[in-house]
Amino acid sequence: MNKKFYAFSGFCPIFLLLLLSAFSVSAQRGRLHWAADGYQYYSLQSGGIVELDTRDSAKKTVVLTREMVTPAGGQALRIENFSVSDDGQKVIIYTNSKRVWRQNTRGDYWIYDLAAKTLKQIGKDRPASSLMFAKLSPDGTKAAYVSEHNVYVEDLNSGAVKQLTADGTKKIINGTFDWAYEEEFDDRDGFRWSPDSRAIAYWQIDATRIKNYLMLNTTDSIYPYVVPVEYPVAGEDPSSCKIGVVDVSTAKTTWMDVPGDNVQHYIPRMEWTENPNQIILQQLNRAQNDSKIFVCNVSNGTAALVHDEQSSSWIDAGDGRDPIGWNWINKGKDFIWLSEKDGWRHIYRISTEGKETLITKGNFDVIDLSVIDETDGYIYFIASPDNATQKYLYRVKIKGGEAERLTPADQAGTNNYEISPNGKIALHNFSNIYTQYQSEVISLPDHKHISGKTIKLNTAAKNKPQFFKVTTVDGVTMDGWMVKPTNFDSTKKYPVVFYVYSEPAGATVTDQYGASSNGEYVGNMANDGYIYISLDNRGTPAPKGTAWRKAIYKNIGLVNIEDQAMGAKEVLKWPFVDSSRVAVWGWSGGGSCTLNLMFQHPEIYKTGIAVAAVGWQLSYDNIYQERYMGVPIDDASREVFIKGSPVTYAKNLRGNLLYVHGTGDDNVHYRNAELLINELVKYNRQFQLMSFPNRTHGIFEGPGTTQFLRTLYTNYLKEHCPPGGR
Repeated sequence: MNKKFYAFSGFCPIFLLLLLSAFSVSAQRGRLHWAADGYQYYSLQSGGIVELDTRDSAKKTVVLTREMVTPAGGQALRIENFSVSDDGQKVIIYTNSKRVWRQNTRGDYWIYDLAAKTLKQIGKDRPASSLMFAKLSPDGTKAAYVSEHNVYVEDLNSGAVKQLTADGTKKIINGTFDWAYEEEFDDRDGFRWSPDSRAIAYWQIDATRIKNYLMLNTTDSIYPYVVPVEYPVAGEDPSSCKIGVVDVSTAKTTWMDVPGDNVQHYIPRMEWTENPNQIILQQLNRAQNDSKIFVCNVSNGTAALVHDEQSSSWIDAGDGRDPIGWNWINKGKDFIWLSEKDGWRHIYRISTEGKETLITKGNFDVIDLSVIDETDGYIYFIASPDNATQKYLYRVKIKGGEAERLTPADQAGTNNYEISPNGKIALHNFSNIYTQYQSEVISLPDHKHISGKTIKLNTAAKNKPQFFKVTTVDGVTMDGWMVKPTNFDSTKKYPVVFYVYSEPAGATVTDQYGASSNGEYVGNMANDGYIYISLDNRGTPAPKGTAWRKAIYKNIGLVNIEDQAMGAKEVLKWPFVDSSRVAVWGWSGGGSCTLNLMFQHPEIYKTGIAVAAVGWQLSYDNIYQERYMGVPIDDASREVFIKGSPVTYAKNLRGNLLYVHGTGDDNVHYRNAELLINELVKYNRQFQLMSFPNRTHGIFEGPGTTQFLRTLYTNYLKEHCPPGGR
């Protein structure tokens, strides 16, 4: 589920500006644009591209100037993203982008040849802003791209274009994905060049059986018109999916014969092995509790099962890194994979014959893989064994053994790293809940400072947010943060506002800067006299082990609600908390949680502000909802969805409720609002509604929208949960 967090509104530190300019942020999800040597990287600067050296901040090599990316007779291209060929001689430039659901993933592409000093547009005969995920062949002679759901290849010397698929339509999707795959598996780029540049492997999504959700646009023309979105709700079959490998010279596709019904399985990950006649893929069953990894022979399409993992709850897709790429070691004979099979999220080594070896051991979770330094024999990863709100860099030998923490002990908080491919250099980004983001370049594995400002905690910060733990009557211990009023007086009682998300898609209690900020509030909550609190319940993706995260299985709307409510009851025992002034708010899954808390525990929560909430779980998409709640195939399996839905409990509303939703929300459809409205009307439960015409899930489109929503939120909170100590 697409969540909305406000921890980061209103800041943009220099380091993030650097990363945002250097990362692949538009056309392809990606990492830093490292140069081949692993010490230098490419970045956007002054309308062009430069190569910077991590070891010497003064060293800068201009790769492309603004003049070099200006077409004859035209204006300079606005470079939104780029990639550089392995030999450093060609640069693919992405520009004129357009939004596809969440991100700007279609646009125009140009190639600058540094040797020939030429700038050429590729796909120029296709419609403007229709190209997706253009990338060079490994040998640098061709470029491939998707346009209008078909795959094309273009010879860079002759300019000849060959269409490799011809059946693409709005419902037959080649080389990219439908709404549900993109939203829930983070899949966008749907094709891969073979290592020998002779073939392309690609996904084909068949959404012909998926019903359209019909949104109604009533403002952008004289007559309303329908906006259809193929959207498989929980209980409806997903799109079918298969993998084809097309020969670039003949345009002939060979389909991989992966066992199982294409409709009742997902393929969230696929890559080439280092063998140009093999691809590897992950297949999940529809319930997403059985993960199979197949190696497929491209010549004949046969698939061999090399790994099978099953779970009593669900298995997350992928291996802990980006959707693009597979972590090969040992010359392509083995790969690195993450699994929770022993109760913790650990790193495993798996061979293409299926042999499995546990690399990390112990009662801790691997949060993310960072980089594999096979030359020196180490895997770098993020973990925090002792504090689930923080992140630190560790490394472990590929052959296994004791994990070694590399982040210094005096940098307590959230540490993120962009590590060079050679494992020798990293861009280190640090913050904690009271220290703004800072950055430095470090060497590895010694974690020595090279350039940038040294990391320094903001020890002078005033009214620091406080972390705490609370244990409920059920014996559940939760992490929380709290921001007290600026001029706190322990003899007075203050109103408390709880910020919630509570579902598996995200945690709110993290030790990073901005985590305790409220971007929807106009002014300063602490100065106005509010206590602001957030708790992470069971089911949130905190690194506390599988049992913690999977406790919510088939219990969304129940376990998370009980934990939040019981945690709130413990907070209300504090002498400075006014139990008559208790508010709760959240967005998306947090909006759902807000509604359930208001309806299931009206004795606790007196005021609620819910935005873009899933009111009826059977109306949300199947990939997300079925992963965590099971597949609703009969009345019994549908019952868990109904029991967790806010609509079921709407009749219990006693407090003050503000409900906000965009009518153009393609993620959590406005139908959720109307089902909720009907139930509240049925029982004469008075509430306030704000519908934003044609706004999507983020409710930001249109002049004045953001300020209007913030003002509405703030005024409602102040009216129904007045600030200040009493």
